[in-house]
Amino acid sequence: MTATHLDSTADLMNRTGSRLAGQLGLVAPDGRRRPAPPALVVVAHGSRDPRASVTVRALLDRVRALRPGLPVHLGHIELDTPLLPDTLAGLDERATGAAVLVPLLLSRGYHVKRDIPEMAAEARLHTRVAAPLGPHPLLVDALHARLTEAGWPTRADEETRRTSGVVLAAAGSRDPEAKADTGRTARLLAERLGVPVVPAYASAAAPTVPDALRALAARGRRRVAVASYFTAPGRFATECAEAAPWIASAPLGTHPAMARLLLHRYDQALESPAALAAPALAPA
Repeated sequence: MTATHLDSTADLMNRTGSRLAGQLGLVAPDGRRRPAPPALVVVAHGSRDPRASVTVRALLDRVRALRPGLPVHLGHIELDTPLLPDTLAGLDERATGAAVLVPLLLSRGYHVKRDIPEMAAEARLHTRVAAPLGPHPLLVDALHARLTEAGWPTRADEETRRTSGVVLAAAGSRDPEAKADTGRTARLLAERLGVPVVPAYASAAAPTVPDALRALAARGRRRVAVASYFTAPGRFATECAEAAPWIASAPLGTHPAMARLLLHRYDQALESPAALAAPALAPA
């Protein structure tokens, strides 16, 4: 009981201190208010599953808690509201000077290369598109944590390592660079766990999750987990988890590493020597 109270108090003090630091950061040494930083627009894919929207909005709350004073907004590519063009139009109406669009996507692909840049180019405010979240070691931190929550052993002996494996279940893309990015994440996770990690896909790419499971079984891997390489719950994540012969981890969701990585990609985009993209011309 006492420990819980102390943890809650410490958390409250940390949050209060972060908010105060953020507010002070908006004031220059001469007392004048600094210009507002470019808005962070998290670009989610969108889903018909209401759990996805709840998860993504909770993740944005984590980002806001980490960076008080930073305007954080949400825009979807499809299937959910607000759509990204509507979010950008709303920012322009509020006289927002600039925005950095951070894809809540785990690899390169059509959405990152075409959809998001095209929507950004049509906006009236200055924009910059950041890199997708993956691959990155912070994603491996989140994947490892989710597997541990699902029952992956925190300490594995040699026999366990010889008979275990992981299928990294991702959405899939026809873009070879997307597949390369997922493969890189699989290798990083394999290094962390000390067991084979095979990337597999729910659509548009091979192997499928059942095919990857069979391939590991043929190699003598009797205990195989499915690591959910999805940002939020949805149909693909559910189907992949149902195929697991042993344990399946939850989607990455609101893991603290996800919020930190969104801010990292935002900061990287601002540090890039390229100027923010010029706004589109107003229609005649």
